[in-house]
Amino acid sequence: MTGAARLPAADFAERVLDVVDGIPPGRVMSYGDIAEYLGRGGPRQVGRVMALWGGGVAWWRVIRTDGSFLPGHEREALARYREEGTPLRETGDRGQFRVDMRQARWGAEAGQ
Repeated sequence: MTGAARLPAADFAERVLDVVDGIPPGRVMSYGDIAEYLGRGGPRQVGRVMALWGGGVAWWRVIRTDGSFLPGHEREALARYREEGTPLRETGDRGQFRVDMRQARWGAEAGQ
């Protein structure tokens, strides 16, 4: 199987990026939330789309279900969360944060 054959279908990628574009400032969705909303793929497939093409959208608004930040991008993500007023919680590790998923999770289907 070639690398191109493993890539997500173009229409799936476009739909993922459209959902991300619709997440309002201060709110987030998990990779799984997006897959569930689309009724296609799963968290890994959404993650692959974000890894390949997510640089042009608000990538920091798509996170793991535990609210942890994208590894390697923690500082930039934290700055963006603070700028947007995204609800955060301390993890217990000094100076470490996660997104408070109970408050920040956005449901695209309800427009909430």
